[in-house]
Amino acid sequence: MAEEIGKIEKPDAGGFQAGRRLFFIPLLFSPREALPEFQQLVDKYWNEVESQLSNLELKLGRVTLVYHELIPAGGAEGAKAMEELNSKSYAIARPRLENAAVLEAMEDAALLTEFMDWGKCLSVGLQNEKVFQQVYDAYTEASKKRTAHIAAKIAGTLKENQIGLLLMREGHQVQFAADIQVFYISPPSLDEIKRWLRARENEK
Repeated sequence: MAEEIGKIEKPDAGGFQAGRRLFFIPLLFSPREALPEFQQLVDKYWNEVESQLSNLELKLGRVTLVYHELIPAGGAEGAKAMEELNSKSYAIARPRLENAAVLEAMEDAALLTEFMDWGKCLSVGLQNEKVFQQVYDAYTEASKKRTAHIAAKIAGTLKENQIGLLLMREGHQVQFAADIQVFYISPPSLDEIKRWLRARENEK
C-alpha cells in the first residue's frame, strides 16, 4: 500500500522499515502554449514536489535510482531525452543524477512504441466495430506487456535498502513487488489542477 506523503505533514522516518523504497511522483505535462493560469498551477505543483521530495530524502535517505515514464534509455542519453520530454520532471531528477543517482531505462522501446501506436489507432475514431475491437484488444495486450515489463525492471534493479524515484502518470496499473514500500508524493496543488481541469471540461 502506498503512503500518501502529501497528506502527512511530518512523516516519522522511524515508523518505516528498512528495505526497498520507491518515491512515486505523478507525472504532469503542460502544453507548450498553456493558459497562464494553468501554467502557474503546474509550476506550483513541481515546486511543491521538490519541497516534499527533499524532506523525504532528509528523513529516509537520498535517491539512488531514477525511473521515468516514456524514457527507454538510461544514463546521459536518457537524461537528454527526459529534458526534451518534460523540463519540469527533468529539473526534479537532475540534482539527484548529479549527486550520483543512476537513471534506469524502465521502458522497453519496442513495447513502448507498440503501446503508443495502438493508442494512436484508437484515437482516430474507428467506425467499424470489428476493427475497433481488434485494435482495442491489441492495445490492451500491449499495455499489459508494457506494465509487466516496467514492474519487472524496477523489481530487478532496485536493490535492498536503495531508494528509487519514479516519475509516471497516475492510473499506470503497474503492480510493484510486495516488498517495495511506495511513497506517493501528492502536493495540495495536484488537487487544484484536477479541479481546474474538471471545471474547464464542464465549460465545454
